[in-house]
Amino acid sequence: MKRLIIAATLALSVGAAHADGMVTYETQDSFEDVVFGLENAILDLGLVVDHVSHTGEMLERTKADVGGTVTLFTQADVYSFCSAALSRKVMEADPMDLRFCPYDIFVAQQPGQPVIIGYRTFPEGAMQEVQAMLDGIARTAIGLD
Repeated sequence: MKRLIIAATLALSVGAAHADGMVTYETQDSFEDVVFGLENAILDLGLVVDHVSHTGEMLERTKADVGGTVTLFTQADVYSFCSAALSRKVMEADPMDLRFCPYDIFVAQQPGQPVIIGYRTFPEGAMQEVQAMLDGIARTAIGLD
C-alpha cells in the first residue's frame, strides 16, 4: 500500500539541507518502479525526455574527491523534458518564462528512507499550468492518478 506525504511549498529536509518551493510525494514503491512510472507518464503525454541527470551516481562517485563522507542518496535521478505547446503558451504570456524550461521531476531515495518524487513549484500566473502538468505526471508515476 502506498503512503503519501505531500510537502507543497513547505521545507523538506533532504540530508542536512533544507529546500523550499517544491512538491514531493513519498512512496513505498521501489526506485526502479517509480522511475518506470515516471518515464511512462511523460511518454503517455506525448512528451520526450530530453535528459536524465544521474545526480545520485555523480555525488557518490565524486564524494571522496571533494572531501565528502556522507552518502546523500542511494539513488537520485532528475528527468528533464518539455512540452512545445505548453511552453509556447506560457512564454507567450511572459517570454521570460523561458528560464523555467526544460521542466524537471526528480526521483530520489536517501539511505534507509522511502522513495520520493517531486518537482519545484512555479510562480503564480501562466506557470501554474506547467505545475499542474508536473503534479499530474508525478502522481501518475506512483499510481495516485
